[in-house]
Amino acid sequence: MPWNTCDREKAKKSFIEEWLSGGQPPLAWLCRRHGISRFCGYKWLRRFREGGEAGLRERSRRPASAQRLCEIWLERLRAAHLREPEFGAKKLHWKLRRDHPRRRVPDVRTLARWLKALGKVRMRVRRAPAGPSVRVPGRLTARCANDVWSADIKGSFCTGDGRQVLALTVRDLASRFVLCVRRLPQADEHHVGRVMRGLFRRYGLPRAIRCDNGAPFGGDGPRGWSRLSVQWVKLGIRPEYGRPRHPEDNPHHEQMHRVLKRDTAQPAAPNLRAQQRRFDRWREHYNQCRPHEALGMEVPAARYRPGRRELPDKPPSHGYPSGWELLSPDRMGRCFWRGRQRRIGKAFVNETLGGKPIGTQTLAVYFREHLIGTLHQNDLAGLRGVPRNAHQCKAGGAAPLPAPTPIDKRSASSKL
Repeated sequence: MPWNTCDREKAKKSFIEEWLSGGQPPLAWLCRRHGISRFCGYKWLRRFREGGEAGLRERSRRPASAQRLCEIWLERLRAAHLREPEFGAKKLHWKLRRDHPRRRVPDVRTLARWLKALGKVRMRVRRAPAGPSVRVPGRLTARCANDVWSADIKGSFCTGDGRQVLALTVRDLASRFVLCVRRLPQADEHHVGRVMRGLFRRYGLPRAIRCDNGAPFGGDGPRGWSRLSVQWVKLGIRPEYGRPRHPEDNPHHEQMHRVLKRDTAQPAAPNLRAQQRRFDRWREHYNQCRPHEALGMEVPAARYRPGRRELPDKPPSHGYPSGWELLSPDRMGRCFWRGRQRRIGKAFVNETLGGKPIGTQTLAVYFREHLIGTLHQNDLAGLRGVPRNAHQCKAGGAAPLPAPTPIDKRSASSKL
């Protein structure tokens, strides 16, 4: 190698031994002999006089102010973790940077090491690896704020006085902005629809709303729509459903529910009013003070913008082409066609449906521009809904039915 390596402590001892054995020769000459500066030689000699051989040991080269800075940042980390006990190292790093914008915050890994030393890190339970994600076809991609909302009813729990709590939660999918956490007297179409209309007036109309199959969002009628989702369709909003018994089809909303339950319902508030105040404070904190890694460590309020589509005073009218038959279901969801009573569905009560004749015995039934099924003259069961495969979402992406083949009475009688 082009250079010589040596042990620092051995070099110091050799320098001191030669200085002692040589009758204290000139220090400048001795420093030149060992290849060190006079400043270094005087320093080694001073440390030897102060502490003997122990004074020649290697010392930390960290600046004197580093220990004081570590203590300051450690105290700030304790205070930040006390205010946000559920934050990890990444989110606490973001919070310290926001609280001290002109200071150099320690690295994320340094904060993680300090949290572990303080005993603030809880080991997670190792779970089985998740399987491959299944993409539900026919769904819209949330490219910007107010494109797609997700809505759900938070499972019931009881307050301190024994009252049941049912909360409607609505969230923007692209920005993670929580639009609403509202306690409801009942999770029915009337109360949910009233809250949703208030959100439409305040934030505008989204392109789609992603929800589960249960009431009041979904039903067992054509396309799986309920009376509430039919009102959304009239406003140009597309209801999107996941697969039955598959909450992982809406994972972001379910994760938000877990955080909501942890922060506001464990334990619950003493009464309903106090519980709603907790919901309001949590929503403000979630939107303004909780960064998301998916957003580049930004808060949802920095990404959300209200939509441009405003809620109209009345739903836009829709007409059907000439030559179509008009159907008006009664309060039981039934209508008369070809002299017989046909069941359509309670979701379309007081709505006008259009029937497109296909052949002589089949009628394709439309609600506005959406095909909801077909009526057959010899089929007394009522409306045949739009078929969908096992991975098809309940309302989105369903293809129109092909024209059914008319029934030939001669061939049918010959087979009999």
